[in-house]
Amino acid sequence: MKLESFVRDIPDFPKPGIVFKDITPLLLDAKAFRETVERIAAPFLNRADVVLGIESRGFLVGAAVAYHLGTGLALVRKPGKLPSAIYEAHYELEYGTDRLQIHQDGFRRGSRVLVVDDLLATGGTAAATVDLARRLGGEVVACAFVIELAALGGRKRLETVGVHSLLTY
Repeated sequence: MKLESFVRDIPDFPKPGIVFKDITPLLLDAKAFRETVERIAAPFLNRADVVLGIESRGFLVGAAVAYHLGTGLALVRKPGKLPSAIYEAHYELEYGTDRLQIHQDGFRRGSRVLVVDDLLATGGTAAATVDLARRLGGEVVACAFVIELAALGGRKRLETVGVHSLLTY
């Protein structure tokens, strides 16, 4: 199945000059979504204890991958969304800066963690998530993405962990 056909470009979103890769058509198509989840999960069968989904599209894909792998799901969120004690990481986006947070008890120390998100661009979001996972005592086995924007070099920021991307632009 050509998953690329389910990704649409939205020009000038969220800012002028950015071409947003929209995966909502992929999520809408049952066969394409199933294929996406199976392809992301396949290399990590019996290799992860928890999937760490990044807000917000990473929650959608991450939850399905966790279900497929038979693992739990932990969440990395934007500030102010988590009700308990948190760790925080600052990071740079391709179009600004932001922060991410995780509950201090988000998963058990020593867990094998698979980080999942929809898109790898500059790598700032994923690198901050890897940092948070390690602060909790997790062993990050890899970062997995539906889409990688190779020209933005995000893979370089994740050299200490494996990167698995389904689609590369």
